[in-house]
Amino acid sequence: MKKASKWILVSSSVGALACAGMATPVAAQSTGSQDTSSQDVSNSEFDDSNAIVVTGIRESFRQALEVKRESPQVVESVVAEDVGKLPDNNVIEALQRLSGVQVTNRGAGETSGLSIRGLPDALTTWNGRKIFTASGTSFALQDMPANLVKRVDVYKTRSAGQIETGLAGQIDVQTRRPFDFDGFAISAVARGIYDETSDEVNPNVSALISDRWDTDAGEFGALLNISYSRTKYRDMSITAGAVIPFVTENPPAGTGYDPLQRVFPESGAWQPGLETGLPYTPGSTFNLNGVETPYYLSRDAVFANDVHGKRERPAINAALQWSPNPDATYTFEFFYNGYRSTTMNSMHFSFADQWKALGANPGNTFELYDGTNVIKSRTVGNAFGFNSGDYSTGKTDSYVYALNGDWKFADERGHITADLSFQDSKYETDFLAARLNREADQISVDFNNGGGLPGWSFGDNSLLTDPAAWTLAEFYDNANSSHGKAYTFQLDGSYDFDGGLLKTVRFGARADRRKAADSVRAQDAPVLGQSLSTLSDDAYYFTDGFYNGRADVPEDWINVSGYWLHDNADAMRELYRDNVDPGLVMGDNLSQLEVFNINEDTLAAYAEADFEKYIGDVRLFLQTGVRFVSVDTSSVFTDRYSGDTSLAATKTDKWLPSATFIVDPTDNLRFRFNFGRTLRRPAFADLNPNFNLTGDLTNIGRGTGTSGNSDLNPTISTNYDFSIEWYFQPGNAIYATAFRREIDGLVVPITSLFQIPNTGLNTDMFTITRPENASDGVLKGVELGFIYFPELPGILDGLGAQGSMTILDSSQTIPQTNQDGEIVSETTSEFFGVSDVSYNITAAYDRGPIGLRLSYVWRKNFLDANEARLFANPLGIWRKPEKSLDFQLTYSLTDNLGVTFDAVNITNEKQQSYYRFGEYGGPDLYNFGSTLLNRTFALGIRYSFD
Repeated sequence: MKKASKWILVSSSVGALACAGMATPVAAQSTGSQDTSSQDVSNSEFDDSNAIVVTGIRESFRQALEVKRESPQVVESVVAEDVGKLPDNNVIEALQRLSGVQVTNRGAGETSGLSIRGLPDALTTWNGRKIFTASGTSFALQDMPANLVKRVDVYKTRSAGQIETGLAGQIDVQTRRPFDFDGFAISAVARGIYDETSDEVNPNVSALISDRWDTDAGEFGALLNISYSRTKYRDMSITAGAVIPFVTENPPAGTGYDPLQRVFPESGAWQPGLETGLPYTPGSTFNLNGVETPYYLSRDAVFANDVHGKRERPAINAALQWSPNPDATYTFEFFYNGYRSTTMNSMHFSFADQWKALGANPGNTFELYDGTNVIKSRTVGNAFGFNSGDYSTGKTDSYVYALNGDWKFADERGHITADLSFQDSKYETDFLAARLNREADQISVDFNNGGGLPGWSFGDNSLLTDPAAWTLAEFYDNANSSHGKAYTFQLDGSYDFDGGLLKTVRFGARADRRKAADSVRAQDAPVLGQSLSTLSDDAYYFTDGFYNGRADVPEDWINVSGYWLHDNADAMRELYRDNVDPGLVMGDNLSQLEVFNINEDTLAAYAEADFEKYIGDVRLFLQTGVRFVSVDTSSVFTDRYSGDTSLAATKTDKWLPSATFIVDPTDNLRFRFNFGRTLRRPAFADLNPNFNLTGDLTNIGRGTGTSGNSDLNPTISTNYDFSIEWYFQPGNAIYATAFRREIDGLVVPITSLFQIPNTGLNTDMFTITRPENASDGVLKGVELGFIYFPELPGILDGLGAQGSMTILDSSQTIPQTNQDGEIVSETTSEFFGVSDVSYNITAAYDRGPIGLRLSYVWRKNFLDANEARLFANPLGIWRKPEKSLDFQLTYSLTDNLGVTFDAVNITNEKQQSYYRFGEYGGPDLYNFGSTLLNRTFALGIRYSFD
């Protein structure tokens, strides 16, 4: 089979897995108008009769549309045009142009967040098997090397035969096997990716070798595919802090407050964490010590983070296949995914919440936004601030071993697959941080100096780099590890019938034993108070050229070098032990405490059938089935502060029906209706009821903390999809899908105030946030898409376009609580992470040796998270609209050798956030954080022979 010479990006509906969860990937169906049964690919051979053969962008789109017409399940797909080449730097970026897919979190040199129709919890499978990272219930998809991927299918509807978890859908990552090739195959890919922000060139390489042999014992095949990528990046962000109230420069008599003094919530004058925040109309008042008192609202701080990171991802995919006869195939697969990360963050933080040294006319020290009581700019004397040098490491090693047997019988009408797999994944991280502090004589701040960017400067900025101006403050020494294992067995079968209404029956069972554990260590030392000169000169780190001159903020400041901290951790521990507190055990015990250990047993079984009937020329097709799942969970939790342990056990049984009904009134028109139920089980860490506490870091009078909830139940979604597809010309189509998700038992955070003594932190009061199944919601929307490659004359032939738009509407109930965490009322809110509108458009040109693609993706602003309920700003943190313009070029020098050029984030965008609830707040008045996004350019060369 001649290898493809161009990229493809396909939007298609691929048939449901005949034996869901088994090792074999989904394949294209026959394009015959009367053959709509769900079929699987035999492990014995990935032959041309079933494969999507990629011969160019236009041809691949045409074939994808034929697959869409013949398949029950709605699937979006990205296919690598050749070994080791997806059309983007990582898997998530490659999925961003599929309809219904929204991506975010574009920092750290890559895109790492993905949602399907606004939901973030897609199940990730590798060749049909559920995979995970460490103790989590999901897989870090950004860790999957793009060079190893053959194809990625994004399921937006699912049959009873597919694994039940993931409200958003399923992402099935398919890697290669030796029987994918006709014989000997070898390939190599090498790319150099230039990161403009870090000014680094990063390698991305892979190699594959595969062969198959005919012997007297049958056919054998062996494949080895390895990949390595390294990314050095620089993330620079600036933030205007949270909102707090102050009395005015002329407070009424009887309040007991000085002019412009900060008012804490303990005064009883105001309640933090309101959905809308405190009113900001001019003259707004609250009751302070029995007196109606006007107030101003202002930010408590400004800060900047300069992160230098290095990330490495080694990976190996290996496969052995044996087919003793045409009706049997045995496959052994191995997948290793590694992750290595180091980050050094230099944080610069300055409070702007104390009004000191204001002079005789304090009213002249600030400026309000027009028509509000919100302070836009101000000058503060004797401003306290700190710098923090942070160093962290992360390491993941994930292994998957799988053995699969695939058998056909009854003249290939029957099919049985058995799959046994074992996974082991471990993540380890260390964190060291040392703070410096000082009191500056003056800071002048404009909280929105233009475009949502704050600006600030000090009376003497040169002191930011003077070691004599700083003293050693707190020291943090933490570590965590997470470990997960799973043993899984799946048995699937199917049988095809000749003639009649019933076409195919499918059945199967899946047994999974999952283990997960987390361990932690935290040693925090208080302020040392010694001069920075206590440390050697090589302990200093100087930030240089911060924010590339794109904001009016300091570009240089001194810090403790995170790299030096890592190399001299024992010396720092000794310094704090000897100089802070004789009883301090800093560094005496570096062992970790296991905070939870969970065992989860899952048993599932399903049955499914396909029916087909013609009424005249109108074709009717029905696929219906049901899946039963039973989950037993037993847990041991250990309190990290007291050492006390607790036990918990839960059992959940669920029936999950599904059905797909298709009507073809003409050869060019299709109507499709899908119904089904899916579920989301709680993350293991969310089940841990013990506290994870942080002290009072910003002088607000209380610390913060989180805890899990061992009583969490699964979230259930009832799903409806209706689609219309019009194939107006061969290889061209317009399609639309309307969908609705009715979701019960959404997990939302509930915050309460606790007094927790003897923690060793600098406060006994903490606001604790814990998850509850306290919300229900509805997510509905419409997806529109098209593929159009017109017939054009001459050199214009090969031009085409693909695009889609997703329109979403979401609403979920949000419980309102009092200070004790009791639910007292209820409001509604959008779903987190849901943009009402997103779209993408791709212009393509595919002619001769040249393949070009120019892509633009855009998503509307969206609710990203809720702020901790500590401040006076609106609770919701929103993201500004996000977009990316990318370009790819492929040029084939010969049939075996090609070069590539890629550019990502051509327009050099920022990622920005702000506070908002409904009409309250917004990006101008309540801007929050702004991060520069990396722009990259890549040159590559590829060789392939088979």
